[in-house]
Amino acid sequence: MSKIIQTKSKNEQVYDYLHSQILHGELAPGSRLVIDQIAQKLGVSQIPIREAIFRLESDGFVTFETHVGAKVSEISAHEIQEVFQVLEAMEVLSGRAACERISDEEISWLENLAADMDKVTGDPNQWSLHNKEFHQYICDIAEAGLVKKVLHEALDHWDRLRRFYLKEVSAKRVIYAQKEHQELIKALKIRDPEHLEAIIRKHNQESLQAYLDYLRQKGELDAA
Repeated sequence: MSKIIQTKSKNEQVYDYLHSQILHGELAPGSRLVIDQIAQKLGVSQIPIREAIFRLESDGFVTFETHVGAKVSEISAHEIQEVFQVLEAMEVLSGRAACERISDEEISWLENLAADMDKVTGDPNQWSLHNKEFHQYICDIAEAGLVKKVLHEALDHWDRLRRFYLKEVSAKRVIYAQKEHQELIKALKIRDPEHLEAIIRKHNQESLQAYLDYLRQKGELDAA
C-alpha cells in the first residue's frame, strides 16, 4: 500500500496522484478507475477518490460509461485536433497581448529559458516542462490569467498525447519547436503581433499535421 503523505488536503493529493498517473500513461486511455481499489492503494476513504474523479471528468481526463463507471478518457484524432486548436488560440491571445507589454528584462528571461531548453532537447520530459514554463510566462506578461488557465489544461492534454501515443513525433518536432521559440522571441523583441501570430499558427498547424500523418501511417486514423 502506498499511503499519501499529508502535505496537502487529501482531496488535492488524490487529484494530483490520479492526474499524474493519467498524464504519465500509468493509467492508460480506457483504464477503469475502481474507487475501492484506489482507496485501498492510497489509504484514504472513497470520498476524496470520488471528488478527484469528478474533477478529472471536468478537466476532460475521465469519462463515465453506463454499466462500466469511470474510465480514463480515450484519445482520438478529434481530441488531438481540439488540443492543438485550443493551444493555437490561447498562444495567439497571450502572445499578441505580450507584444504590447513585454519588457527587455522579460525578453532576456525568455532567451535564457530557450537556451536552457536547447540543452535538454534529448530529454522530452524535461523539455516539455520548460515548454510549459515558456508559454505560461508569456501569459503572465500578457496579464492573461484565464488564458493561462486554459492553456495549462491544454498543455496537460498535449503532454498526455506526447507521452502515450506520439513519442516518436514529439522527439522529431523538438528541434523545429526550438527554432520557432527563437522566432517568437524575435517577434516579441520588435513588438510585432502580426508576425508573432503567423509563427504560432504555422507552428501549431505543422505540428498537428505531423501527428495526424503519424497516426495515418500507424493505421490509427482514416486517410480521409
